[in-house]
Amino acid sequence: MTDVKGLCEPRFAAVEEALAASLGKDDVGASVAVHLDGEPVVDLWGGYADADRTVGWERDTLTGVNSTTKNMTALCALVLADRGLLDLSAPVAAYWPEFAAAGKERLLVRHVLSHTAGLPDLSGPTAVEDLYDWQSVTVGLAAQAPEWEPGTAAGYHALTFGFLIGEVVRRVTGRSLGEFFAEEVAKPLGADFHIGLSAADDHRVAPFIPPPSLTDEFTAGAPLGPDGTRREHTGAAVRVRDANSVAWRRAQIPAVNGFGNARSVALVQSVLANRGSAGGVRLLSPQGCEPAWQEVFRGEDRVLRTPMSWTVGFGKFGNTFGWGGWGGSLVVSDPDARMTVAYVMNQMIDRERQEDNRGMEIVMAAYGGLR
Repeated sequence: MTDVKGLCEPRFAAVEEALAASLGKDDVGASVAVHLDGEPVVDLWGGYADADRTVGWERDTLTGVNSTTKNMTALCALVLADRGLLDLSAPVAAYWPEFAAAGKERLLVRHVLSHTAGLPDLSGPTAVEDLYDWQSVTVGLAAQAPEWEPGTAAGYHALTFGFLIGEVVRRVTGRSLGEFFAEEVAKPLGADFHIGLSAADDHRVAPFIPPPSLTDEFTAGAPLGPDGTRREHTGAAVRVRDANSVAWRRAQIPAVNGFGNARSVALVQSVLANRGSAGGVRLLSPQGCEPAWQEVFRGEDRVLRTPMSWTVGFGKFGNTFGWGGWGGSLVVSDPDARMTVAYVMNQMIDRERQEDNRGMEIVMAAYGGLR
């Protein structure tokens, strides 16, 4: 067992035990948080920020959360919808006229949020550096034809999700997704989460550690299908060393390059679990939260190669919703229990080589505290 620091209400002691056990086994450094009724009941961290285990993981250590960022991007869209500035059932082209090209004039905002838009891959970019050119990527997406009729099938939009929602947000507000999130979500909540990280925060970053026996050339990719093959993929292949680079931190890739810790992830997402407010700050109306847990698609996901339930912006799992990131980070919200659980770490695990239950063990321990 490894020592952990922070806050933990006694009834959630099993969460602290689960983190300590993980730090003693698979994890190098990690943080976990549980918010109940919009307030923190668990805020813990421990281990090390570096692979050599020379730098301690501190209260304000940040690390990349990869696709856990999608939860933040989706929330921005829901905030705008709740304010009457974005109609989730309107065509994307109502806000982004160029997007109507190539048969996309009836592609709806909710199709993008539910991974049913038919644009799971970028047709143009082949290098990670191309992702840093917002205009080039979004111009390419506007010209692209969907792979299927929008709304009829789902396929995880690993990178395109953030560019598509981000450009809609930019067209509606005149601000980048990262700027809108910083000013309208993170600042009022006091949340230490960033989509596009400043140089002033570099010293707080715990770099990703590749999965055991792998190098920083380890690449994010579509999972193997039941037949042992992968879906053909076009576009950039992101390596661990890309996600650890300064260029990646400075860019805005709102599907995947958010930086935070469990405290900030849980705080932001607890807004949705707690009917629109957290820590006394209201971001949405109670009704404005409901699309986060209302299923809009159920069936086989063409990219993930597994049955999925998608809401407007989130994966739905029973009565819970949320999403995780490449390597292991995770956030789960339960609107019935008004609980949000987050887990953020630096040691990645390759699920094709090793089972990774770290985040779910934290979630199950949190449910033990409710009982």
